[in-house]
Amino acid sequence: MVRQAVFERYKDETYTRGIRIYTTLSARHQEAAYTALRRGVHEYDRRHGYRGPEGYAELPPKLNDEVLEEALQDVSDNDDLLAAVVTEASPKLVKVYRRGGESLEISEEGLRFAARMLGDKVNANQRIRRGAIVRIQQDDKGRWQITQLPAVESALVSVDPRDGAIRALVGGFDFNRNQYNHVTQALRQPGSSFKPFIYSAALEKGFTAATIINDAPLTFSSTQTGSEPWEPKNYDGKFEGPMRLRTALVKSKNLVSVRILQAISPQYAQDYISRFGFDPKMHPPYLTMALGAGNVTPMQMAQAYSVFANGGYRVPPYFIDRVEDNRGNVLLQAKPQRAGDGADRVIDGRNAFIMQSIMRDVVRMGTAARAMKLGRGDLAGKTGTTNDFIDAWFCGFNSSLVAVAWIGFDQPQTLGRNETGGTAALPIWMGYMGPALKGVPETPVTPPPGVVALRVSPETGMRITDGEGGVVDYFYQEFVPPEGGSANPLGNGERPAEEVRNQLF
Repeated sequence: MVRQAVFERYKDETYTRGIRIYTTLSARHQEAAYTALRRGVHEYDRRHGYRGPEGYAELPPKLNDEVLEEALQDVSDNDDLLAAVVTEASPKLVKVYRRGGESLEISEEGLRFAARMLGDKVNANQRIRRGAIVRIQQDDKGRWQITQLPAVESALVSVDPRDGAIRALVGGFDFNRNQYNHVTQALRQPGSSFKPFIYSAALEKGFTAATIINDAPLTFSSTQTGSEPWEPKNYDGKFEGPMRLRTALVKSKNLVSVRILQAISPQYAQDYISRFGFDPKMHPPYLTMALGAGNVTPMQMAQAYSVFANGGYRVPPYFIDRVEDNRGNVLLQAKPQRAGDGADRVIDGRNAFIMQSIMRDVVRMGTAARAMKLGRGDLAGKTGTTNDFIDAWFCGFNSSLVAVAWIGFDQPQTLGRNETGGTAALPIWMGYMGPALKGVPETPVTPPPGVVALRVSPETGMRITDGEGGVVDYFYQEFVPPEGGSANPLGNGERPAEEVRNQLF
């Protein structure tokens, strides 16, 4: 990426002027991201079983190193996933030769993953037999095991939300195998990880974190959707009835998201998301937008989530800090737009604060609760899972770092039942954020001016002014919930209150 960007500017002089390029990337962060992505992809791959050898070499009866090296000549090692050729195989013991002259014996635990492809009953073109080309890897205890190259792809990018500096970027499982940069080039459906932008739009329209919305079935005709008739479902297939907006995002309730989008209108939401840097053309103004049916890149998601993390400013990501010639003269110096100093304010700071607060609950007790293992109280984020488990996401942040992890196949196909954002993508994000934030103190988030904290009933969303009980939530001072009635979003002349109420319920 860096080389391409510099070549675009300096053409052939890139290679003749002796220039030095200083990037915003941190070696420590990049290493943590690379390790986390490969481990997460590998764990996913192991959950779905061994697919068999990569190929077969015709081996003569008498073997020597030259013959075995030739068998491996078209197969390259992939970091710690080493290519090897099988010289002898039985269900209990496999002997392999790896490049450089080393012969190894693999048995017991080392064969467990590949066990179903051992033995005479297995189809010959899938069996581990003499001449099979396999992958071997050492486990944490240094024991060799048979493994495989994952078929799935993944991406991880992190940025500093204060100025857009990219700290780590891993565009795929292995650059030598696939040069496609999934961070910047892969347009994929974000699924539920897009919901925070719809909820943020709703806050702007007078909804609150305590507005009660019904989690109940809905059916739409083909005219309403712009394509097929549609009956959206929740992930777990259950409906829980009326609930607060905050609870609905924490539990990632699809039906509530659709009702919210219906109330604020898809056209309003399509215009609103452009504030975060999204291209409205990639998000047609239909109700399916509520469930993330548009297209985004992981880089766009990182920029968009930065708006929540930094209090409401859009900061364009950048990765070249400066360029010097061979004498140390500065040829190019980045001048990033900083949150609160040069960057455009695109959403109200109060909106960013309330959305942060809801997404901290996603981590504390929602679909990303596993992230609490990192032992921090300042993490917020949202999982994303698309229809048929085709894409899995986790987008998460604190005030100093935003990171987005995605996993999916290049030719879209299901990742498998229950391979949600919380199962497949969140562990990659955690594997990076743990080391990246090690030693970084937690930053307390304080409400900006114009936000009030009030006690409300968790069932009705109404304000409690006497006695004990209820839960504390945050509100715009001009949109506080009533003490005895029900909150009436959009009942301010923009659309008939009754019409909106019918949609919410």
